[in-house]
Amino acid sequence: MSDTSVTDRPIRSTIPARLDRLRWSPFHTRMVLGLGVAWILDGLEITIASSVTGVLTQSNTLHLTATEVGLIATIYLIGEVVGALYFGRLSDQLGRRTLFMLTLGVYLIGSGLSAFTFGQGAIWTFFFYATRFVAGLGIGGEYAAINSAIDEMMPAHYRGRVDIGVNGTYWAGSILGTFASLLFLNLIPVPLGWHLAFFLGPVLAVVILFVRRHLPESPRWLLTHGRSQEADEVIARIEEMARNAGQTLAPVDDSEAIQVLPEKLYGYLSLLHVVFKQYPTRAILGAALMITQSFLYNAIFFTYAIVLTKFYHVSATTVPVYGIAFAVGNLLGPLLLGHLFDTLGRKKMIAGTYILSGILLAISAWLFEIGALNAITQTIAWVIIFFFASAGASSGYLTVSEIFPIEIRAEAIAVFFAIAQIAGALGPLLYGALIGNATSNTGLFVGYLIGAGIMILGGLTEVLFGIKCEGRSLESIAQPLSLVSDEAEPVHPLLKDRLEKKAS
Repeated sequence: MSDTSVTDRPIRSTIPARLDRLRWSPFHTRMVLGLGVAWILDGLEITIASSVTGVLTQSNTLHLTATEVGLIATIYLIGEVVGALYFGRLSDQLGRRTLFMLTLGVYLIGSGLSAFTFGQGAIWTFFFYATRFVAGLGIGGEYAAINSAIDEMMPAHYRGRVDIGVNGTYWAGSILGTFASLLFLNLIPVPLGWHLAFFLGPVLAVVILFVRRHLPESPRWLLTHGRSQEADEVIARIEEMARNAGQTLAPVDDSEAIQVLPEKLYGYLSLLHVVFKQYPTRAILGAALMITQSFLYNAIFFTYAIVLTKFYHVSATTVPVYGIAFAVGNLLGPLLLGHLFDTLGRKKMIAGTYILSGILLAISAWLFEIGALNAITQTIAWVIIFFFASAGASSGYLTVSEIFPIEIRAEAIAVFFAIAQIAGALGPLLYGALIGNATSNTGLFVGYLIGAGIMILGGLTEVLFGIKCEGRSLESIAQPLSLVSDEAEPVHPLLKDRLEKKAS
C-alpha cells in the first residue's frame, strides 16, 4: 500500500491563532476586492443572459426558438453545479489559490466565447450552449474555492460580516448587469449590442486576475497539507503588511498552537463519513439553510417580472426599473446587517433573518390576496422582505463554510451548493404553474405562503441546530481531520483508521 501522507512527523503551528489576532489591514482589503468579485460576476452573468435572451429569437441574432432560449439558463445552472463539485474537490486537493485563478480563467473563456457566437443553425446553437456551460463551470468552482479562501484567511472577529457582505454583492452584479443590458440593447444596434453585453464580465475578470496574482495561498491549507515552511512565509508577509499599517502584534503563546499530521487523500467519501458519523445535525442545518433560501430566491426572482406584468399590468419595458429596486434591497441587507452576525451572533441573526423574512412574506401575501397592493407597493414589500432574506441567504454559505473541517471545506460548500441549486430549481416551476392562466390572486397567494413557511422552517432549523461561530477560530468550530494530540495520537477516527491501515 502506498504511503499517502505528506510528512512522517506531526507539524505544530500557531498559524491559525496568528491569523485570527490580526486587525484589518490592506491585505484584507485586497483579498476582499480580489476574491469577492466572484458573486458580482455571477449576478452580472445571470442578469445579462436573462436580459439578452429576449433578443436571441430575432432573425438578426441567433434566431433561437422559445424552447432553445429556455435551455440557456438551465445549461448555465448545470454548469455551475458540475463546476462546484469538480473544482471543489480540486480546491481541497490542490489549494485555494490554484483554483481561484483557474476558475476565474474558465469563466473568462466561457463567457468571452459566448460573445463570439456569430452564426445561426444547430452548430452555432450548440457552440453557444457549450460556452454557457463553461461559464457556469467557472462560476460554480468560484463559489467553493473563494468561500474557503476568504474564511481561512479572514480574522475570526471579521469573518461573519465579510462573508455575508461578499456573498451579498451578487446583487451589485445584478444592478450592473441591468444597466449594461439597457445600454447595450437600447443605445447600440441589437446585432452588435448583445455581443458586447457578454464581453462585460470577461473584461472585469481580466482586471481581477491581475489583482489575484498577488494574493497568497491560504496558510491554513498549506499547513494541513504539510507545507509548513510556505505557510510560515505567507503568514510572515501578511503580518508584515499589518505592521506597516501601524498594528502592534503581540507574540502568540505556544498554548494556542495546533498539531496536525497531514494526509493527501481526503475527498467526498471523507465528507460523507464526517457528515453521517460525526456531524449529522450540521448536515441537516447546512442543507436546510441552503435549500430554503434557494427555493425562495428562485421562486420570487425568476417570476417577479411575470407578476408585475400579469397582475399589475406593468409594461415589459419598465420591468427592469422595478428589478433594480429589488436588487438594491438585496444588496443593502448583507452590507448593513453583516456586522451583527459577528456582534449579536450567528444563531440570533440567522434565525432572525430567516423567520422575519418568512413572516413578512406571509403578510405581503395576504395584502396581495385582498388586492391591497399595486406595482409600487408590491415592489416595496419585496425590497423589505429581501433586505432581511438576502442577509439570511448569505449566511447559508457562511455556515457551511465554517462548520466542516478544513480538509473537506470546499467540497462541503460544493455539495450543499449543488443540493440548493437543484432544490431551488423547483421554485420557478411551482410558481410558474401557480401563475399560469390564473384569473385570481389565490394561486400565487398560496405559493407565497408556501415560500414563507419554507423560510420560517429554515430559521427554526437554525434555532435547533445552529452553532455559535462568532469570534471563534475555524479549528475550534470543526477540528481538522489531520489534528493530533501532543502525544501525536490522532484526534479524528478517520485519521486513526488510515494510520492503522498503513501500519498493517
